[in-house]
Amino acid sequence: MTTTAGIDVGTGAIKAVVFDVTDGRTEWLSRRNLKIRQKDPLKLAAQAFDEVLEEAGLKRDEIHYVATTGEGENVPFATGHFYSMTTHGRGALYLDPETRSVLDIGALHGRAIKIDARGKVLTYRMTSQCASGSGQFLENISRYLGIAQNEIGALSKQADNPENVSSICAVLAETDVINMVSRGISAPNILRGIHLSMADRLAKLLRVIKADDGITFLSGGLALDDGLLDALNYSLEKMKLKITARNHPDSPYAGAIGAAVWGAFRYQKLLDAGTLAKAS
Repeated sequence: MTTTAGIDVGTGAIKAVVFDVTDGRTEWLSRRNLKIRQKDPLKLAAQAFDEVLEEAGLKRDEIHYVATTGEGENVPFATGHFYSMTTHGRGALYLDPETRSVLDIGALHGRAIKIDARGKVLTYRMTSQCASGSGQFLENISRYLGIAQNEIGALSKQADNPENVSSICAVLAETDVINMVSRGISAPNILRGIHLSMADRLAKLLRVIKADDGITFLSGGLALDDGLLDALNYSLEKMKLKITARNHPDSPYAGAIGAAVWGAFRYQKLLDAGTLAKAS
């Protein structure tokens, strides 16, 4: 029995998971998703780790490998750290084996990753830092409109006349939204316009990396926004890209899952070499 933990330290949240990987069988034991909200990410990572261990009924010294990803390279109790594109790719493949590209849509940027059938990263592209295509931007807009984040997707899909949002800069795009509200544009039409604008940029990233087969898997903080998913599939069809975007109820955990699964692989390599790596 090999028990591994994956901890994905993002800019907006900490995701932690624990897996039992035995004889090719992978069992998910526990998970946590904690918002950072101006807290110390390293302390929050330790909290998330302790909570997943408690849920799984395990102690720290029973974890064979603790793998971090994202901004987690400084987590003191980690056994190893893996590049986030690798972990998101492998986590996406675990959740949806038909995945051949990943859209990791986080708090500050969007990223398109092309992978092969084994989860190996082939190429990638990212949105620019100031692009209005991130979770933080959408969170700011929803706060201004007085809408809970879990309501955004459903409202967006109710739009009957989406308003165009053309600004690349997030600050200018927010100014556009303020003007829309003053002109009496409804929240669903504003949100749908934002989703379509974001979707077009993300679809262009997929076109650049030549994502031309299989499923595009959504990971990251906005992965479960069904309004964005709907807009993305609309943009993919409009651009005549023969791929379909999908998410999964556990999409936000893709990076942590990939870290844990890859950690199990790495641990086996260390075991074969006569080195036992355990969390301290």
